[in-house]
Amino acid sequence: MFLAIRELRFAWVRFTLVGAVISLIAVLMVMLSGFSEGLVRDGVSGLQQLPVTSFAFAQGVHTDSAFSRSVVDQDAVDRWAAQPGVEHAAPFGNALVNARSDSRVDIDLALFGIEPDSFLSPAVAEGERLGAADGIVVSGTAIEKGLRIGDTLTVDRVGTRLKVVGVLSGQHTYGHVDVGYVPLPVWQQIRSGIKPGDPVPEHVHREITAVAVQATDPDMDLGAGDAAAGTKSLALKKSFDASPGYSAETLTLTMIQVFLYAISALVVGAFFTVWTIQRRQELAVLRAMGAPTGYLLRDGLTQALIILVLAVLAGVGAGVVVGGLIGSAVPFSMTAAAIGSAAVLLVVLGLAGATAAIVRIAAVDPLIALGGSR
Repeated sequence: MFLAIRELRFAWVRFTLVGAVISLIAVLMVMLSGFSEGLVRDGVSGLQQLPVTSFAFAQGVHTDSAFSRSVVDQDAVDRWAAQPGVEHAAPFGNALVNARSDSRVDIDLALFGIEPDSFLSPAVAEGERLGAADGIVVSGTAIEKGLRIGDTLTVDRVGTRLKVVGVLSGQHTYGHVDVGYVPLPVWQQIRSGIKPGDPVPEHVHREITAVAVQATDPDMDLGAGDAAAGTKSLALKKSFDASPGYSAETLTLTMIQVFLYAISALVVGAFFTVWTIQRRQELAVLRAMGAPTGYLLRDGLTQALIILVLAVLAGVGAGVVVGGLIGSAVPFSMTAAAIGSAAVLLVVLGLAGATAAIVRIAAVDPLIALGGSR
C-alpha cells in the first residue's frame, strides 16, 4: 500500500476537497435519518406503543384512511376473540379532536377509545390509570404543552368535559398530535357528535373504529378471522400507512435519501476516474516492475476506503452535533441503528463507485512507462 499512502500525503489538498464533499453528504444523511425517524415517531408512536399485532377494520375500507373511515360493529370483537391463536381482542376507537383546558391551553388530541379493563389500557408514569367515566390519560408530550394532572378539558363542538387523571411516559402521538386515552363509551359519544345530556341512539355504543388483536403468533393468518367477523385486517406496521400523511412523508424522505446515496457513489466514482487517468503512468511503471493487477486494485481501493471512512466519520460526527442542537420545534430523532446503517451504506456505495473507476487499472499497458506510446 506504499503508493496509496504516499499519494494521500502528496496530494492531500485534492483528497481533502473530495473528503469534504463526502462529509457534507454524510451530514445530510444523518439529518435526513433523524427527520425520518422523527416523523415516524411523531406520526405513529401512539400506535407503536399499543400491544397489538393487527387491527381489523371494516371490510372494503381504504387502507390509507382506515382509522378515520372505518366503522365496525362491536360484535366483531367476540368473533375475533374466538379465533384460534388470538390471545386478546378488544374494541378500539380513534378520532381527532380539538380541546381547551380550564387553564386556557388549546390542544389537539387523538382520542383512543378503549375499555379500561382491556389489554389496551396503558400504564401511566404519573397519576392514575384510566378508569373514571370522565377521565383521560394523556401523552407526556401533552404535559410539555401546558396540561397538568387535574386539568379539565372541554372538547370543541360537543362540549364533553374530560379530567386529566394520568400521564403516559414518553411520546405517544398519532398524526402529529398528542394521544389521549378515554373510556370507549365517552369516545363513541364524542365521535358521533352527541353533547352531554342529549339522548344517545342505541347504535352509537355498538360502533368502533377497529378490533385490536393480540395474537400468540405475530405472523398468523388473519383471513379466517376476517371471514368470520366480516372485517379487513392489517398487521400493526402496515396499519401505519393509515395515519394522516405517513406514507407521503416517509416516501418523500426515502426518495431524497436514495438520490443522496446515488450522488455519493457518483462523486467518489468521478473523482477516482479522473485520479486514475492522472496517475496512469505511475501505475504502468508498477505493472512494468511486475506488480500484479490485484495489487493495483487493492492499492486503489485502500486509498478510497481511507478517504471514505475518514470523511464519513467526520460527517456523521458533525451531523450528530447539529442534530443534538435541534429543539422540539421539529420532529427529529436520532438512533444509532439508523445512523450506523446510513454510514455503512455511504462507504459501501462509495467503494462501488471507486471500484468502477479503478477497474480500468487492469487495462494499463506497461509499455506506456517504457515510452512505447511515443
